[in-house]
Amino acid sequence: MFVQQLEPVADSLALSALVASLPLVTVLVLLGVVRMKAHRAGLIGLAVAVLVAWPAFGMPLGQTLSAGAQGVLFGLFPIMWIVVNALWVYRMTVRTQHFDILRRSFGRVSDDPRIQALVIAFCFGALLEALAGFGAPVAICSVMLVALGFDPVKAAVVSLVANTAPVAFGAMGTPVVTLAQVTGLPLDDVATVVGRQTPLLALVVPLILVFLVDGRRGLRETWMPALVCGVAFAVAQFAASNFVSAQLADIAAALVGAGALIALPGARRPADEPVRAAVLTGVRSDDLDQEDPRREVLRAYAPYALIVVVFSIAQIPPVKRLLAEATQVFDWPFLDVAGPDGEPVGANVFTLPLLGTGGTLVLLAGLVTAAVIGVRAGAAAREWAATVHELRYAILTVTSVLALAYVMNLSGQAATIGQSVAAAGAGLAFLSPVLGWFGVAVSGSDTSANALFGALQVSAARESGLSPELLAAANSSGGVLGKMISPQNLTIACAAVGLAGREGDLLRKVLPWSLGLLLVMCLVVTAQSTAVLGWMLP
Repeated sequence: MFVQQLEPVADSLALSALVASLPLVTVLVLLGVVRMKAHRAGLIGLAVAVLVAWPAFGMPLGQTLSAGAQGVLFGLFPIMWIVVNALWVYRMTVRTQHFDILRRSFGRVSDDPRIQALVIAFCFGALLEALAGFGAPVAICSVMLVALGFDPVKAAVVSLVANTAPVAFGAMGTPVVTLAQVTGLPLDDVATVVGRQTPLLALVVPLILVFLVDGRRGLRETWMPALVCGVAFAVAQFAASNFVSAQLADIAAALVGAGALIALPGARRPADEPVRAAVLTGVRSDDLDQEDPRREVLRAYAPYALIVVVFSIAQIPPVKRLLAEATQVFDWPFLDVAGPDGEPVGANVFTLPLLGTGGTLVLLAGLVTAAVIGVRAGAAAREWAATVHELRYAILTVTSVLALAYVMNLSGQAATIGQSVAAAGAGLAFLSPVLGWFGVAVSGSDTSANALFGALQVSAARESGLSPELLAAANSSGGVLGKMISPQNLTIACAAVGLAGREGDLLRKVLPWSLGLLLVMCLVVTAQSTAVLGWMLP
């Protein structure tokens, strides 16, 4: 058995923490300063983590490699298993042109560009984040807004800012699932606290969006639809994450938010021509006036309805128990690790949910979708293979970062850093979201930031007497605000709307909103750590 040591380097906590931080510093410098591709930075960071774990922290090489292998498997299944199958469903709708039908349907909801921004960037973007994440909402929503006549820069900015509130529960809850896995905290506990933080963002983001689209006039004239949409979204996200399922939080929020917005009479009122002329300064797509058969419109919505139905059925207790019976639990080979207290760590035993995981449920919904929208089996298989090829670098990035996180966590590096950081005391609650924000800003992924810093946050919380669930959740909730300024998302947005090379222009426009909302989240988490807002926590 390997027993983790908190001060393995010269019996000094400070020196040990400095050495333990080398893998994280390596990744962050390579991403943020050198501007290296994320998958290469992840692999180099993993190599550094292995070198620190083995000679410096005394973890046997075999156990170190075994810990990394467990991280790779978790990255593949269930994390990328969800993303691949979700994007596969989207690719099939593009292949059959049902995605174009969906875009035209959204354009007919309202001719007010401010309402269109709420429907597409906020609500539909949240649904895309729920199903896929990893930049897909920004790319797809930007293109849809440009087709409606939005200026490309404004379309990109609106899509980037909108991609905040749903991120923590994106890709079928992947960030919070990862957070629970790397911290050892129960998923329901983590999701519950995150679900009492990110809905607060949903209250204000729609108001920011209408301001971005049409300035003070937009805020003055459409504050009511924006507020109704935000409140409905926030309530649904809170309710689903706390009482139903983290995997359904964003799906429920997106559908309820869109439903509340469309049901509001003022949202369907035609926009004044001066408003349209001032806002829609781009080139409007010619196919928006094309009428689509009702049957084809229903088929365009079918993939998303099927996913909701499949996941809802999976939450029925008898079905949930049946799916859970296929879960495999086994001792992870060549791994026998105990924490500093001598107690075995949970990673010695690995759980593999074959049927109950989100990726398998999306795959099932995708198979039915293929039949509904008319994709033959051979074509569907080719689209799946093409999706894997498209995501090959994302797969490499996620697996290398999770392997790095597992090596750091199991060798004791994260615990050492956490004990050192705990010296911040009460100030740790304020700084906790900043760490998540920084992690997402450089990695472009809330999942990666949670893998990198989740265990560190929990370790620091326990040393300083704060709630581990609160700081773990703060890492994810603060992280969502770094998404809009991450180089990955900025590049995706620019490429989607034909602004290649203008990432700096977008950064200057979204950075103030990112920092402003981050400050709000820091204050919320600080208040939740005291009696001021402590009543919000379960």
